[in-house]
Amino acid sequence: MDGTLTIAVHDFQRIKRELAIPADDDILTHLAALPPQEAAAKHAWLLAHERALAGQAQAAPGAVALVRALHAAGCRLGILTRNARELADVTLQAIGIGDVFAREDIIGRDEAEPKPSPVGLQYFVERWQAVPSQVVMVGDHRFDLECGRAAGTRTLLVNTPDNPWPGMACWQLADCGQVLAAWEGKRMSV
Repeated sequence: MDGTLTIAVHDFQRIKRELAIPADDDILTHLAALPPQEAAAKHAWLLAHERALAGQAQAAPGAVALVRALHAAGCRLGILTRNARELADVTLQAIGIGDVFAREDIIGRDEAEPKPSPVGLQYFVERWQAVPSQVVMVGDHRFDLECGRAAGTRTLLVNTPDNPWPGMACWQLADCGQVLAAWEGKRMSV
């Protein structure tokens, strides 16, 4: 969602500084290893910080048109985010596509082990009774690609001009507008 359907605005290095997390550590992994009281306090700060960002979210180029076109064509769509589900709802409303996703099709960090774990994506495969190879994990980060590969789905990297993870994505396109053009041109099946 963040950085894929929306313009990326999270300053992860600032978040790590605010929460006293080493620069090379993953935020969610670090917080999960903390004593419960300390973890709860840091999660509360993170949720408040992310809530402010979610309310101001702006759609990434082509994202709204892509989601609406896929939805109109009957494609199953889900959100798998390392964010909280409630903030995914706020973000989707802010960019004008909150009506597209069923609540059960929005999985956040509290509903499944966060990406790169494939658990959330496997949930969608089972829920939709889909063949993994017919599912496409779309994202802007290595965790999205690792998640998709581990779940046996295809992977699509967007909004990442210089691919720092060569060989991990089945496709790489500049943005959601290019994804829509490729899909409409039948150069990509979803």
